[in-house]
Amino acid sequence: MNREEKIKQLLGKNEYSFDDLVTIVELLRSEGGCPWDMEQTHKSIRNDFIEETYEVIEAIDTEDPKLLREELGDVLLQVVFHARISEEEEIFDINGVANDICAKLIHRHPHVFGNVNAETTAEVLKNWDAIKSEEKSRVTVTDKLKSIPPMLPALMRATKVGKKAKCFDFPTAADVMDKISEELVEVSEAMEENNAEHISEEIGDLLLSITSLCRKLGVDAEQALSQATDKFIDRFEAIETEVLRQKKSMEDCSLEELDKIWDENKKKIQNFS
Repeated sequence: MNREEKIKQLLGKNEYSFDDLVTIVELLRSEGGCPWDMEQTHKSIRNDFIEETYEVIEAIDTEDPKLLREELGDVLLQVVFHARISEEEEIFDINGVANDICAKLIHRHPHVFGNVNAETTAEVLKNWDAIKSEEKSRVTVTDKLKSIPPMLPALMRATKVGKKAKCFDFPTAADVMDKISEELVEVSEAMEENNAEHISEEIGDLLLSITSLCRKLGVDAEQALSQATDKFIDRFEAIETEVLRQKKSMEDCSLEELDKIWDENKKKIQNFS
């Protein structure tokens, strides 16, 4: 089927399939297609993949099924787009991608496709990790730590590293609190030295210890920080709304004035509740 026939077939449809998506990306990238799409490389659309993934997370967190369907489509487009680029380079195509993930899932689920017994989630995860380590030739714990992608969000990466290094972990949350207190002292000492590099190093140690505390308490560090940031924005909005009502600007108010406005606003919220 030539280009014109493919376009005509697509325009004659009311509903589309995965195969149609593959065809559309092929048409966009081929001669006579879209100039922008034709110029793209794996690296040029790298950040787009990251952005689309976070938009899927937003749809999940807001429990919006319509948005989730749309954003999953955007991620699927990224997968097909990258596969198409590699197909043009005669490296692999979308069918190769599907083949590899199917083979991986079958191999890593011997309790479903083989004779291994795994009746609990813990057993499944233990088997998965062992099979994955064998596939990737990861023999030592250090091998596993280094395999965690460094480009992950820092809190997420720190949490994963902590889980993998559980053989060298704090016994209890109380022990982590002691470590956090120690790290706070070291941050203060670095501040007294006024050494930017040392301050950065010590704050990094403090943050790492906080992720350890989160793990011990069963708290998702990434989610906890995100919720705290949302709460700060809500607090800021409440303060600014009152400041604007008084026909002032945030920049014109002192920190003491802003704290007073927040305290009064908080009392109103508590009385309303």
